[in-house]
Amino acid sequence: MKRARNGALLALLAASVAPQANAADWADPAKVLRIAFPIDVSGLDPAGTQETYASLVEQKIFDGLYVWDYLARPYKFVPSVAAGMPEISPDGRVWTIRIRQGIYFADDPAFAGKKRELTAADFVYAWKRIVDPRVRSPNSDLLEGKIVGLDAAVAKAKASGRFDYDADVQGLRAIGRYTLRLELVQPDYTFFELLDSASLRAVAREVIEKYADASGRAANHPVGTGPYRLKEWTPGRRIILEANPAFREERFPPTPANADAAIKGVAESMKGKRLPQIGRIEIPIIEETNPRLLMFSAGELDILEVPGDVAPKMIDASGNLLPEYASRGMRLERATELAVTFAYFNMEDPLVGGYTPEKIALRRAICSAYDVPDEIRVIRNGQALPATQPIPPDVEGHVRAYKGLSPYDPATARALLDKFGYRDRDGDGFRELPDGKPLLIHYTSLVGAAYRQYDDLWLKNMRDVGIRMEFQVKTFPEAFKAAHAGQIQIAGFGWNGDIADDFMRLFYGPYAGGGNLSRFRNAEYDALYDKSRRTADAAERNRIYESMTKIVSSYAPWCTSSYRISSTVVAPYIRGYRKNAHYFLTPWQYLDIDKARAK
Repeated sequence: MKRARNGALLALLAASVAPQANAADWADPAKVLRIAFPIDVSGLDPAGTQETYASLVEQKIFDGLYVWDYLARPYKFVPSVAAGMPEISPDGRVWTIRIRQGIYFADDPAFAGKKRELTAADFVYAWKRIVDPRVRSPNSDLLEGKIVGLDAAVAKAKASGRFDYDADVQGLRAIGRYTLRLELVQPDYTFFELLDSASLRAVAREVIEKYADASGRAANHPVGTGPYRLKEWTPGRRIILEANPAFREERFPPTPANADAAIKGVAESMKGKRLPQIGRIEIPIIEETNPRLLMFSAGELDILEVPGDVAPKMIDASGNLLPEYASRGMRLERATELAVTFAYFNMEDPLVGGYTPEKIALRRAICSAYDVPDEIRVIRNGQALPATQPIPPDVEGHVRAYKGLSPYDPATARALLDKFGYRDRDGDGFRELPDGKPLLIHYTSLVGAAYRQYDDLWLKNMRDVGIRMEFQVKTFPEAFKAAHAGQIQIAGFGWNGDIADDFMRLFYGPYAGGGNLSRFRNAEYDALYDKSRRTADAAERNRIYESMTKIVSSYAPWCTSSYRISSTVVAPYIRGYRKNAHYFLTPWQYLDIDKARAK
């Protein structure tokens, strides 16, 4: 799951002319990119979704102010629809962001036949939606407590039953047609790189008011200014995008000065090309891994994110593509994802939650009993690293050589359980609670054979230490809804991010029920988190993150599992692909298809 914040469009040119749909150098409808998702999306309204796959689609439909440069290494954050970098007051609290002119939304009946230009007011409206109590956005933590006057507007909406979108909010204003002015409650040195979040991208008020359901969400009718628009979404089956005819003129980015040979080759193959080149994106929903592999091998998919369980069928022990694929001109690119997988506990649950020693001991024992090395070796086929902390490698704030949150050690797990009174009193092989009542853990899992492998490992590991576990299997949308409603006891999830704050906010008390699915609350942690945002010096901020990591380790609201290694295999006729950890899965708008070779 993810509050996905991987980029959309790199704004390197000032030109903003809407192209013709049939322009010879643009978005050929005969060029179709086919890539499968393992799960369906829960909707396509940026205010209402948080999971990775919905965000991937939303980032192609909606535009953000800033994005990660596609080619630059080290990674660099650059303007997209913003006309330049923010102008920030000396005290760090007042931000002025200017919007590029001449950017238009995709045509839609909501606009009554008129061209609808993107303005600063669209960002103001979109951000207010994130905190509107009626919308119940899982992303409200991005803005809560940060913008002057916004929390007061939320309190007023809760009292009246209606958010007043026309009322002035001091810290969130369009002070001109193309100028956005923000006033932060306090300096926040992590706020800038949140601005490519899918949920903070611009939406048009007319669209939401025309298509929103009773919750205020327009999940089935996304309309944005991005390179693609929604053509079809058949829940559970497929998503189809087509190039947005109203999309402005953008060109493939130039070669960075320090580019390596691989990036130079990509840049040369796409030099000067107008974006997007591919006219149609087809995304079948294929839950099982083997069918995705078979489809790719048969030429029915063009790019494959290699699942761990089928990796040995494509990649050898040295991390090279097997000859049967390499001989066909396919290529493999790999990177450790800016992501972490974990199982989280509901800290409000009467069985596994709480902060007393025996509850902490139970969670730590469960974490120590789970065989992460076996998961990586057997289920993921080596396509991951053990996760020792919430912040993954290659993200500032990761503590190198940290030993981890309850590393695998079943002997320690048994000793903890014994010490704190979790014993088998009736001789059936399973432990009871210290008060003699049954100890039964309810684990929420997902539909699909791949998830059954994890369930089997959990079941085996828990039996080994005398803990009874049962599984509640749900679709991802069902699990996502239950997670935010606090109806899950323990479940496994993944989280993608770009910066340390993306991960550390997941334990911040005021965000409980939002990004903080575990509902973890700790005053010391919260104080350190607030301090991290006010700290300008990166080294000092990293030391703060280390202290926060140790607090999380002490209370164990999570069992961290793995840092996935993303292995992507690309068909030989795909042009423009270069692995970028900030563009999870594939940067569709930067790609092209050699039609002659594709045949």
